Amino acid sequence: PADLHTRADAIQRAYASGTPMGGDLDGATGRRAPRFLAIALRDPLSAPLQKIQMVKGWVGGGQAHERVYDIACSDGLQPDALTHRCPSNNAGVNLRDCSIAKDKGAAQLAVTWTDPDFHADQKAFYYLRVLENPVCRWTQHEANRLGVSPPAGVPATIQQRAWSSPIWYAPNERNARRG
Repeated sequence: PADLHTRADAIQRAYASGTPMGGDLDGATGRRAPRFLAIALRDPLSAPLQKIQMVKGWVGGGQAHERVYDIACSDGLQPDALTHRCPSNNAGVNLRDCSIAKDKGAAQLAVTWTDPDFHADQKAFYYLRVLENPVCRWTQHEANRLGVSPPAGVPATIQQRAWSSPIWYAPNERNARRG
């Protein structure tokens, strides 16, 4: 169901009738776009979560393609309907002491997502990326500890991320003939 991420039994239902990370999703869904359940939890020793992204890859016209969709945004924000990107949550980092904003980001993000650009006759892969709010890069931490200027040309912050194993979609023969 489209609201699976809001249900108390979401994980049990997904495992009972879904395809887990690393699995193959065959074209048995017919021409309907598959639905994905995405849930991410914050590491309590790290920064709050900023967003979940779905990365889709496929081959078309002899070329490899990839598209990134922001599918869940923190702080009550919503992905833009045209660009599929979350607006900034304006999470900041104090570069003098590397403290992060405590009022931005999320401890958990969850969404049930359907590919708006699904083609039943096209092989594809899907994987999730979860991005945290920005934090100081290690070079900034070291510059602060040593009381020196950070290296020129090196970003002061970084966004840590995690990603899932992909789910592979392949059309079945019936869909391939129709496509």
